[in-house]
Amino acid sequence: MIHFFQIEVLKQLWKTCLRGSWLEEVIHRASAETKIIKMEAKKNKKQNKQVDCSKNDLHSLSFEEKLQASLINWGQTSSNLTSTNIDEREFYEHIYANLGNIALKPEIVKSVIIGLSESENTNPVIIFRKLEDFYRRWCNGEFIDAAPDNNLPQKQMLQLQAQDIAIGVRQIDINTGLNVMILLLELHRLLEKENHNQEAEISFYPCEKPSYSNFFTSRLLRVINYSDSIEIGNFSNVVGAFLQGAQLNSVYLGDANLSHANFSDANLSGAYLGDANLIGIQAKKVNLKHANLGDANLSGAELKEGNFTNCDLTHCNLSGADLSGANLTSADLGDANLSGANLSGANLAGANLTSANLRDATLDGANLKNAILFGANLSDSKLIGTEISYADLCRADLSGSNLRGSTLKGTNLSDSILFSTNLTEAILHAADLSYAKLNGANLGGANLREVTMLGVDLGGVNLSRVSLHEANLNSADLRETVLHGTDLSHANLHNANLSGSNLSSAILTGADLSHTNLSDVILDNADLSKANLENIICNENLEWEKVRGLEKAINLPQALKKKLGLM
Repeated sequence: MIHFFQIEVLKQLWKTCLRGSWLEEVIHRASAETKIIKMEAKKNKKQNKQVDCSKNDLHSLSFEEKLQASLINWGQTSSNLTSTNIDEREFYEHIYANLGNIALKPEIVKSVIIGLSESENTNPVIIFRKLEDFYRRWCNGEFIDAAPDNNLPQKQMLQLQAQDIAIGVRQIDINTGLNVMILLLELHRLLEKENHNQEAEISFYPCEKPSYSNFFTSRLLRVINYSDSIEIGNFSNVVGAFLQGAQLNSVYLGDANLSHANFSDANLSGAYLGDANLIGIQAKKVNLKHANLGDANLSGAELKEGNFTNCDLTHCNLSGADLSGANLTSADLGDANLSGANLSGANLAGANLTSANLRDATLDGANLKNAILFGANLSDSKLIGTEISYADLCRADLSGSNLRGSTLKGTNLSDSILFSTNLTEAILHAADLSYAKLNGANLGGANLREVTMLGVDLGGVNLSRVSLHEANLNSADLRETVLHGTDLSHANLHNANLSGSNLSSAILTGADLSHTNLSDVILDNADLSKANLENIICNENLEWEKVRGLEKAINLPQALKKKLGLM
């Protein structure tokens, strides 16, 4: 309704025939007020019709429009395109008034930023720089530490209390600072997308830009701890969803609570996150090169295609984490918990996994070349087609794991546990299996050329069609082993126990069988050409008539020569 006083002013203006410009201004103002009245009436009418619409929804919509209008106003350019007509003090008051009593949500911010990008005569660089200046001052406590006459969060608290809204000074100050950080993160993304950052050198560092004089920057940790002073996890709950692509290199975040935050594409190279709570974080393609995450909790984290080169992940909890396609070259994962983790296609070349727990982990197609897995638990893990050449798996537990088609060339598997391990078609050329426990393992079709099996127990192992060319099986226990069609040419079987084994069609050309136990062995169609049979142990059950190449064998016992008519 137009007030009586305004009507009287209009009458007076008409009577005195004031200039048309004045009259137009008054009519414009009156029309504007009339328009507002009509809009309010229309809103009330809509509220009456839509009784199911909550007050919160209406408030959120009103806040969104108000925030967008404020941002557009703050970014209006003057003739020199670098400033606005809003003074500094008024700007800071506007920020606290707009952002002190709410936590920004992704859907609101997205809508506001879209509206801002579509607005004409608005320079987002100006908004960014103004908010960045406020953020820097807020981080230093300039507003909350000010005297009562200049204390903006306190002033806002009193205004809200006058409206029967109970809220503390800290809550207002924290809300405002975190919301400004969110806007800066989103503006940074907008400017990057529109290439404004290259033109104006815009880049937002929530924790200061790293410098050589100050290796670690701890501003963000102080912000997190301050934010969490009102509620544990407050920072992560409010800002966590907006940290995607953030510039956080060389930050100090020891013991920080950042669970379920979104660090996808973020730069955390050289950061310190020791003992941090990173449970369930979303960090696809995150850069953690040279970072320190010792003892951090990353259980259930999504770390696909992340860069962890030379990263310290000792004692980390990565159980159930998704590290598929990640680059973990030379990373230190000593004593880390990777049980149930997905490391398929990951690059772990040269990584340290000493005593790591990889039980039930998936490493299909991963690269573990030259990795150290001394004493690691890989039981029931999946390593199909994995590259593990020249790795150290000494004393590792691989029981029940699937290494079908994997490459273990020159790998150290000495004293390892390989119970019921699937090594079919695996390449174990020159691998060291000394004293390994292979009971129940499947080595069908595997390549064991030049393998070392000193003191190994191969009882019951399937070695059919395996290549053991030049293998070192000195003193190996091969009782009741299936070696059908196996290539044992030039293998060292000195003092080995082959009793009860099936060596039918096996190739033993040039093999050293001296002092070997061949009791009850099946040698049907086996080739013993140039094999050393000095002091072999056998019984009457052995059917030598079906063996090939005996006439060329070396050190054939005299009794056997006589029996076969070779004397």
